[in-house]
Amino acid sequence: MKVLYFGGQKSGKSSLAERHAKELSTHQPYYLATYDNRFGDTEMQNRIEKHRDTRKEDFITIEESRDLASVLQPNHTYLIDCISMWLLNRIEEDEAVLIHAIEELEHIDANIVFVLNDVSCGVIPIDAMSRRYVDLGGLIGQKLASICDEVYEVKLGLRIRLK
Repeated sequence: MKVLYFGGQKSGKSSLAERHAKELSTHQPYYLATYDNRFGDTEMQNRIEKHRDTRKEDFITIEESRDLASVLQPNHTYLIDCISMWLLNRIEEDEAVLIHAIEELEHIDANIVFVLNDVSCGVIPIDAMSRRYVDLGGLIGQKLASICDEVYEVKLGLRIRLK
């Protein structure tokens, strides 16, 4: 089963995705953390610590910021939080390469719950790199929605099933 949770910042998508991953799993699920703190961002590091505290010992954590398929094994359950950070880590790569990386995940016989930030509802960004990020986020989101069995939009802690 492949499931996508997407929504804005602080919408509640990670909490709902964590709960869903635990419901899908017959064993302790894996939490695939994609953030790469190469920028030394203290505020982001604090957010990560808060996420770790909320999931406690419910998940086995794997940190992989780029090659998701390399750490996923069949017959397990994974929560990938989040695809938006994974995309940021690989922003310089060609669109086709990124789409292919998502397509690889489709063929792994595992439960995968994806989390994606919806960054496409604002104005068109003023700089080229931000526009690229927003555009790729939309394209990756479409690809994820196409490979997932269930898709949920999250607003104010409430999930709305789209698929």
